[in-house]
Amino acid sequence: MAALLHRLVPVWLLPLLVARTILAVPAHPMITPAPDIRDRVAARDFDPGNYINSVLSGLGSDVSSYEASGVPQFFQDFPSGTAVESSLGIKDSDLAATPTQVLNIPAYANWTDDGWNVRVHGNVYKQPNISESKLNSLANVFLVGTDIEDLPQAQQTQARNLTAEIFVVQQGDVNVTVNFENDVDVDPDASGGVINAKGGTQSLQLPYSTTVEGDFDAFIKLKNTTGPNGGHLMAGNATSSIQALNMYTNGTDTGNATAYLVPPTGFTIISDIDDILRVTKIYDPKEGLLNSFARAFTPWMNMPEIYANWSATIPNFHFHYLTTTPEQITRNYMEFIYKTYPLGSFDTRPLNFSDVSATLSIRRALLDKIFQTFPERKFVLVADTSNSDVMKDYPQMVHDYPGQVQCIFLRNTTATDSSDLFPYDTSGFKDIDQRQYMFFVTPDDLRDVDIVGGNCYNPAVVQNVTFGYQGRGFGNAGSLIKWNLSWSWFSVAVAMCLLF
Repeated sequence: MAALLHRLVPVWLLPLLVARTILAVPAHPMITPAPDIRDRVAARDFDPGNYINSVLSGLGSDVSSYEASGVPQFFQDFPSGTAVESSLGIKDSDLAATPTQVLNIPAYANWTDDGWNVRVHGNVYKQPNISESKLNSLANVFLVGTDIEDLPQAQQTQARNLTAEIFVVQQGDVNVTVNFENDVDVDPDASGGVINAKGGTQSLQLPYSTTVEGDFDAFIKLKNTTGPNGGHLMAGNATSSIQALNMYTNGTDTGNATAYLVPPTGFTIISDIDDILRVTKIYDPKEGLLNSFARAFTPWMNMPEIYANWSATIPNFHFHYLTTTPEQITRNYMEFIYKTYPLGSFDTRPLNFSDVSATLSIRRALLDKIFQTFPERKFVLVADTSNSDVMKDYPQMVHDYPGQVQCIFLRNTTATDSSDLFPYDTSGFKDIDQRQYMFFVTPDDLRDVDIVGGNCYNPAVVQNVTFGYQGRGFGNAGSLIKWNLSWSWFSVAVAMCLLF
């Protein structure tokens, strides 16, 4: 235990962390009105690089890489497999009669010389039987500053359900078979022009069994089988339409998702979710945890209207949702998206990676995969400034994949939310044409951009961009240190929960 705590935080800091165990229950999140349009991106005469490093160095050399890279993610390093069994006091034999379940992630498929090639990915697991009292204890570790029993009943239920999704036991060395059916119910005007495939019904076994962590991720080739009325899959080089097939995993009624057959050319939007499509406040630990763990997912302002307009006006627009939230808890994300935004494929943080670089930079690894899968498509990237890897990776994609990045839209969270204290770095945009990117404050800022025409900057949204570190928190060391202590205490709490 001591070794684990030392890895998470220096011993000398523990008394300070313990002092932060009593936190006030945060107010429900409110959207701050947009400031004057001239204050969209403001420079600061300050060198935050040294400032951030000095704050983080005070937390020890082994501080989490998520924190060291900028704003940490809420849910990382979840327990899996034997760690879950140990924390719950169960054994493999206790799960023998428990049904196997599958999380199937909505997939994309590309066209090749051999036909359609669909990427099937997800996780196989078993759900232990956990008592309500135990779920309450586990949930309270994540509900920093409050107790689950103090929440409204609906929020208690969501917190328990999400906790149960975290504490599952992944199943390794399992053969996965997927059944494809052309029974997708889509509204083309609300789904980027997606149509139900007229053929393609078939059953295919993945070429590899699941990893130790229960993950599966493989491209498999579809046969062009005919449909009930003699229909068939359209060749990718003969159509601009996005065809959809439903996927059902053999042996369980939980492994259902949709595969999107995306032609080689056209436009694909890769959209972040937290603080872009929903209110999360990922930069505020207490609020972010409540918004993610207990409160119902709430759209950010009128962003659904903007996406619906793009879906209806940009021909065959492929929507792809990328979140670095671990896959165990992405069902809420997918349910929210499909109730609120256009249908589309998904990427999440899997439990297993084949190389270290992907583990350390998951967003970039997932971006590379989809860019390389569709080398002729043009991409629209949408995210926010609170994520440091976005600020680094998105402008770099312009240089690494010339001609493929059509637009970059970044919400400036510091301009509207005083709780976002962490600086962000705009230096990667220095040599990029202004028509190719825009920092925005409200969804309405995106109304007058011309994505298809390649003019991604609304001139009414004054940028005032200087290339370097921007944002709040400058000269306010106490606030930023307090912010980091909150995160360090949260890490310790999670570790103690898993030990006991």
